[in-house]
Amino acid sequence: IMSSFEDADTEETVTCLQITVYHPGQQQSGIFQSIRFYNRDKLPSSEVVKFGRNSNICHYTFQDKQVSRVQFSLQLFKKFDSSVLSFEIKNMSKKTSLLVDNKELCYLNKIDLPYKCMVRFGEYQFLMEKEDGESLEFFETQFILSPRSLLQENNWPLRRPIPEYGCYSFCSTQNTSPTEMDENEL
Repeated sequence: IMSSFEDADTEETVTCLQITVYHPGQQQSGIFQSIRFYNRDKLPSSEVVKFGRNSNICHYTFQDKQVSRVQFSLQLFKKFDSSVLSFEIKNMSKKTSLLVDNKELCYLNKIDLPYKCMVRFGEYQFLMEKEDGESLEFFETQFILSPRSLLQENNWPLRRPIPEYGCYSFCSTQNTSPTEMDENEL
């Protein structure tokens, strides 16, 4: 007699993206109030996961007017010569660059996410760490809230902060000579 345990399908491990987040105003402002920390969310592999402030479009929302409606997206894919799933990250913000480690992504730029990397925009810091799994059907995300700056905690190389509006000059298509402007023109 076989037990139901012996009949059960072999359980596959699931790729998990662990995302440790930090923002200097996280205690006072409730920026991350809509994110469930320490739980694993299981999502279909075909899902494009969007992060931003528009709760109708984004899986994970930030309660912050300085965040774009859709700030960035993550999509799973399988490299041609690989059996493991990888993530690509795409900047969806027209106003703010996304830094992945030290690579700057402007609007609609995308890059393969390394196994462990720091993703930053504005004052937001995300330490993303991928744990490989066998399943091609699903993946999981897990959020952890860091009480301290991730840059300092992980001895990440510091780079100047990204301006709130626009990219660095090498990414911009506008005139690069300085222009005087009234702060109300922003």
